[in-house]
Amino acid sequence: MAVKQRLSVYLDADMMARLENLAAKERAPKSSIAEAAIISFLTADDADRWEATLTRRLDKLTRSVDRVERDLEFSIEALALYIRAWLTATPPLPEGAQAAAQAKGRERYESFIEALGRRLAKGQRLAKEVSEEIQSDVSDENS
Repeated sequence: MAVKQRLSVYLDADMMARLENLAAKERAPKSSIAEAAIISFLTADDADRWEATLTRRLDKLTRSVDRVERDLEFSIEALALYIRAWLTATPPLPEGAQAAAQAKGRERYESFIEALGRRLAKGQRLAKEVSEEIQSDVSDENS
């Protein structure tokens, strides 16, 4: 058994009353309760480990949200650029050709949705392809 050393502490009246009430309730010496409190204060407890784990997880989620934000910004810019080019290059249709153009548009849209579904099912992502192409172009320029 380890030899214990004496420590004198000063507590305000309210804290001393709380310590005495707990000691009476638990039927334990005040010094044992004080020692347990000091040990808890000086050692990393479950709350500290939980906080560290939560902090790491939040950092990971923050990085993930940042990537999603970057990808979304890229997508919006690409869509805006496409819409501008399409609106600039597409001439207006005469009245008689609008019904046929709408039918052809629905047919093309259905084909687009099918192609998109196949692409997503395979896990292909345009952002990844563009990133790979850019890296390839940079590698070719450095060679």
